[in-house]
Amino acid sequence: MEKAYKIDPTIKFLFGQLIFTKMQMCDWTNFQSQVDKLKENIYKNNKVSTCLTVLALIDSPEIQKKSAEIWTNYKYPTKPLLEPIIKNNNLKIKLGYYSSDFHNHATSILINELFKLHDKSKFELIAFSYGPKIDDDMRKQLIKDFDIFNDVHNNTDEEIAIMSRQMNIDIAIDLKGITKNERMGIFSRRVAPIQVNYLGYPGTTGANYFEYIIADKILITTDTEKFYSEKIIYLPDSYQVNDRNRERGNQIVNKQEYGLPDNSFVFCCFNNSYKINPIIFDVWMKILKCIDGSVLWLLEDNQIAVFNLKNEAEKRGVSSERLIFAKRMNNLDHLKRHGAADLFLDTYPCNAHTTASDALWAGLPILTIKGESFASRVAASLLNAIKIPELITDSIENYEKLAIELAEDPTRLGHIKEKLDKNILSTPLFDSKLFTLNIEKAYLKIYSRYQNNLEPENIII
Repeated sequence: MEKAYKIDPTIKFLFGQLIFTKMQMCDWTNFQSQVDKLKENIYKNNKVSTCLTVLALIDSPEIQKKSAEIWTNYKYPTKPLLEPIIKNNNLKIKLGYYSSDFHNHATSILINELFKLHDKSKFELIAFSYGPKIDDDMRKQLIKDFDIFNDVHNNTDEEIAIMSRQMNIDIAIDLKGITKNERMGIFSRRVAPIQVNYLGYPGTTGANYFEYIIADKILITTDTEKFYSEKIIYLPDSYQVNDRNRERGNQIVNKQEYGLPDNSFVFCCFNNSYKINPIIFDVWMKILKCIDGSVLWLLEDNQIAVFNLKNEAEKRGVSSERLIFAKRMNNLDHLKRHGAADLFLDTYPCNAHTTASDALWAGLPILTIKGESFASRVAASLLNAIKIPELITDSIENYEKLAIELAEDPTRLGHIKEKLDKNILSTPLFDSKLFTLNIEKAYLKIYSRYQNNLEPENIII
């Protein structure tokens, strides 16, 4: 990529992909100058980067919207090739859920309980699965929970749009947005009168063919609404759906089983390596220096990232032996190992998302920084819904200070863990039934507006 960029720096979206690849490797050479160059090019409307790179690096809803508009207008402009949709009155509201992740994947782990709990007397559930046909237990369960499960991975975007129209979908929910294996071209052709951006992508699509984005009051504030091309559906607690019935894996574990020293304070972060940047890493190293014998437990994303992170630790005067790396494993074993950690340190500006709800479900407190953008406020949304706002900080400095205070005060941290354990099943975050009722209220409201010929507007549930 670097060679290609030297030959022709105008190759569309190459520069952002180059930076993202370097972030996956934790190669931070020329980090700040490259971020500044990225911002400058986006302001100039240049086709410089895919959107996930921008979410991971720049905490600005304005820049993120501009980046999404550049990408969407180039790759997925509105394609009015099909006839306008004729209004119909189905006996039940037909909900179309579209994803490439209807198998054992983070998205399905979060959302599968919603499909079980939907009120089938009011809603008909129709899946459009355009990802690989992975015949695992999760997929088998999802097929049972949907009224109709369409495997469309071999169909074109236009064929899927036509099929959706023939099935009279009322509300189409895109669970991918601008992420890996997305098919936004389906929605650019208009599959339903109401199209909703939800869950998969933590930001605006920048597209004029999505009527709504599902969020909450923590994620999107009144001041930042203007940076979303969609109208906002504000759910009352957290935007994030969860499965209350999955196993918690909160058994007592032996630290040595995971290569962790017995008597150390274990800070952890199981986020993907592209979310780690030199700014947050600086803070982590300062925290380790303040807490004698503490270690930082990170996800082993790839060997190059491991090598680079160990080098970066040594550069900051911290022994690389204090960084310990965790292999990827199945979800239940992953949940179980949270019991070996003491405090989860979140990344910024792109927070832990599913990874954050995993930690909370397993009973591990997560310390976060609440920024300005959707992606930088997800962990704050989850902590607010589980009623532990004391772990939400508003700056790098306060984040560092609180991490040190909690590590030095086991009684205070113990009280937070006790509160978290009590709140897991008694607060809204993991109350799947309450979440289902609230999202169904939202669907009913937006459907009613459409039937009454009213324009989309922000909806507060």
